[in-house]
Amino acid sequence: MTGFGKLVRDRIPDLITADGRTPVVEVLPTAERRPALLEKLAEEAAESAAASDDELPEELADVVEVVRALARTLGLSFEDVVDLADSKRELRGGFDEGLFLVRAEPSDGG
Repeated sequence: MTGFGKLVRDRIPDLITADGRTPVVEVLPTAERRPALLEKLAEEAAESAAASDDELPEELADVVEVVRALARTLGLSFEDVVDLADSKRELRGGFDEGLFLVRAEPSDGG
């Protein structure tokens, strides 16, 4: 038995029932949702890191869904998060060039 004792998507209990099994679920109180979602985000990020090229799109979709839910716990829409990401991209850039910072050396000007 794997996949138990964790936050799952809303329709997973229906899918378990359709499979002839009986799901046992609890609805997390609002105060417990954010920590559970942060744990889920770490889980999905780890799955993304381990995914093959073929599996990666679905894992990224899972990350996006968790981010959507986390945004809602903050009273934000997913679009709000995207707008924030766009603002940060404008100020600091994205990750398109693959820059890997090795170190920042002191300037000679003292």
